[in-house]
Amino acid sequence: MSSILLATWNARYPHSAFGLRYLLANMGELRSETELLEFGIQDRSVDVLEQVLQRSPQILGLGIYIWNVAVATRFVAELKRVRPDIVVVLGGPEVSYEWETQPIVELADYVIAGEADLAFATLCRDLREDRRPPEKIIAAPVPEPGQLALPYIEYTAEDIAHRVIYVEASRGCPFTCEFCLSALDIPVRAFPLDAFLAAMQVLLDRGVRQFKFVDRTFNLNLRVSRDILSFFLECGIPDLFLHFEMIPDRLPEPLRELIVRFPPGMLQFEIGVQTLNPDVGERISRRQDNDKLAENFRFLREQTGVHIHSDLILGLPGETLESFADGFDRLLALGPHEIQVGMLKRLRGTPIQRHEFEWKLVYSPEPPYELLQNSTLDFQTLHRLRRFARYWDLIGNSGNFVASRAWIWHAAASPFAAFLDFSDWLFQREQRTHGIALPRLLECVFTYCVERSPEQTDSIAADLWRDYTRGGREDRPHFLRSFDLPPARDMQRGREGQPQRQARHWT
Repeated sequence: MSSILLATWNARYPHSAFGLRYLLANMGELRSETELLEFGIQDRSVDVLEQVLQRSPQILGLGIYIWNVAVATRFVAELKRVRPDIVVVLGGPEVSYEWETQPIVELADYVIAGEADLAFATLCRDLREDRRPPEKIIAAPVPEPGQLALPYIEYTAEDIAHRVIYVEASRGCPFTCEFCLSALDIPVRAFPLDAFLAAMQVLLDRGVRQFKFVDRTFNLNLRVSRDILSFFLECGIPDLFLHFEMIPDRLPEPLRELIVRFPPGMLQFEIGVQTLNPDVGERISRRQDNDKLAENFRFLREQTGVHIHSDLILGLPGETLESFADGFDRLLALGPHEIQVGMLKRLRGTPIQRHEFEWKLVYSPEPPYELLQNSTLDFQTLHRLRRFARYWDLIGNSGNFVASRAWIWHAAASPFAAFLDFSDWLFQREQRTHGIALPRLLECVFTYCVERSPEQTDSIAADLWRDYTRGGREDRPHFLRSFDLPPARDMQRGREGQPQRQARHWT
């Protein structure tokens, strides 16, 4: 039994609770009696309750996020009915702001707002000594990174084998983009680099080969980002995968010189473009040099093997259907391997709320608080774009249609307009956005493209077959059986040594 329990619900099993591992690592003398449990949001609350009660904790700390607040609220309500004596402490971004009307906050005993790495252990000591804080909301002082014990020893062998290993070299963000909680987290604070790299070496020695950096602006500090890239480049391990979030318009020559030395598939850059409309960018306090952004994308695509994941947001105040379409087409022309199209969300505490009246921003009251309509995009249009985003994920981002997807917008002036037409057609045909099997989706793409370019039928069939066999499949879908196509094994020859992401997203 553990007298102190830390728990949360991850969105998926491979995800890991990075924040709770920080709390665990910084428990000091209480570490030996503290345990961490992770659940999935699909787990029934009564099953979670059983596991918690088996350990009979005195204190239960829960990590609350936008994706798990609903299931967590039900769990805390049930726990308090069965064991009201267990002290429930909440933390995490979902309860760090605007807590006054949140049912889960009303149910809990305490809430630590902000970075709770040290504050949680302090509260546990106070509770153990019967020094109960008089206020439910505890504002955590912002810790300096050098004060913190690093959490990487808390990753277990099972984590290393099956979960995403999150790491961070810095916290904070110098920018003030109003849709993002990082707008409130200034300045950037770097962890002591020698200690951080030593911890990375320990993870490498334990067999970690995939690292996901959660730094909001990895390429902000040139010296630090250069030293980290050099460390991984010089470790000599060939099967590494490193994920970084990058500022779109900052890629100075010293970083370029390092990046080109990495083998294809080792680096993934998540580049948050969000909007290419300068008026919208200024309105939401997002500073971005779009010309420099385009230059950096061209460099990455033409001279490196970096896998580029980019983001655009639907529904930003002042963004119209036409301006979003223009931004999408411009970004697509720069050749990122993935364009994640996401709906604007009203995250608690973010400054985006100041635009709600002027731009008539209407959000769902339920997590994840997605935009329903605004003054430039009505509900029907936004819902249509929501389907667009889902189908784009299935076809544009999945890696299953690398050679064939361009047939959807073949000869069209605007790829966005053509794909929007396709998404309308596909929804009318299938009446769903989920649960479409790949062979069925392949046939739909074939039918749509042939209807619009019948003179290209053989070429469309050949590209769909190339895509279908890309993942090692050898069965031939029935609608392709009448075409003269090479055997699947001939199509796959030469791809054996390619990294997974290159095999999925490169022609």
